[in-house]
Amino acid sequence: MKRFHVHMGVKNLDRSVAFYSGLFGAEPSVIKPDYAKWMLDDPRVNFAISTHEGVARGIEHLGVQVENSDELAEVYGRLKAANGPVVEEGATTCCYAKSEKSWIADPDGIMWEAFLTNGEATVYGDNAELQRLVLDNAAAGACCTPAAPVKPNLSAACC
Repeated sequence: MKRFHVHMGVKNLDRSVAFYSGLFGAEPSVIKPDYAKWMLDDPRVNFAISTHEGVARGIEHLGVQVENSDELAEVYGRLKAANGPVVEEGATTCCYAKSEKSWIADPDGIMWEAFLTNGEATVYGDNAELQRLVLDNAAAGACCTPAAPVKPNLSAACC
């Protein structure tokens, strides 16, 4: 079963954790010094917040999290059918998790990811600069296809 994903940038993690814990009636399932995540079943959402430098305040990106490779293939197909350039990140370490993911931007530049989490990680991510390249390339195609597709090696990127 798929799960909606929302990642937001916040100024103060402690205040935001207190606020969202009250709003959701639940404590985060993951909490780190710079990151917190709630895996809620009602509504079914993976809601994450972080305080990383360069992360926009408010909605950082949205996504669809899947539970298996068949669902991932289905959602990847939907990304391609959305008629925007898809940036295939592939295997990555991001948000204290190991994942397989791809990105697309909607016509207004709002980033969407489709991903399958397949393990935990001890770091937020290994290369935020490379991740920013992924997001910038996907967002650049929000209203038109780039002249040359960009497909960097993103094995160590992070969201």
